[in-house]
Amino acid sequence: MLVPGYGDDASILTRLVTFLAEQNFQPHPISLVPSNGRVALDVLAGQIADFVGRRFAEDQPLDFVGFSMGGVVLRYYLQRLGGLGRTQHFVTLGTPHRGSWTSYANNRPGVRQMRPGSQFLQELNSDAHRLGQLCFTSIWTPFDLMVIPAGSSRLAAARNEAVFALHHRALLTSRRSLDRVAEALRRPLHQT
Repeated sequence: MLVPGYGDDASILTRLVTFLAEQNFQPHPISLVPSNGRVALDVLAGQIADFVGRRFAEDQPLDFVGFSMGGVVLRYYLQRLGGLGRTQHFVTLGTPHRGSWTSYANNRPGVRQMRPGSQFLQELNSDAHRLGQLCFTSIWTPFDLMVIPAGSSRLAAARNEAVFALHHRALLTSRRSLDRVAEALRRPLHQT
């Protein structure tokens, strides 16, 4: 399942969806509505829980890929809404796991939750070690101008992989990044 980021819908994932399908994965993109920060990220995570409940059998294991804010929303689903138990691989791309200074440019509730040190991120990060039970990979670029500092995309529970994509959205189109996503989704489950 693929989740886009702030201000985006599933159409931004087209290149990733095509690439993963060519690699024999079965991608299922979702659009979160609204994705512009007007609602809290935990509300958006409820949309993921609803989508998963409608589309997949209860015992079907799943893999999740989240871009930017979509990775934070997925974390809430995994850590707070019971998603951990059915998840095998979790991959984030340019996700502000520890916040981004760019979120101070907007005062909407969902954007405030992505500020460094926000109560929302502090609570998620307080038990982020639980993500270590998954095959969790965080892919990020040091050239990210949306996630500032770019290193905020690194999380101790993840296998953190820097990719030299030229900007934030290039993480969804750069062949280097796409290859890393496929590798992460193929990684044996006993590895981190």
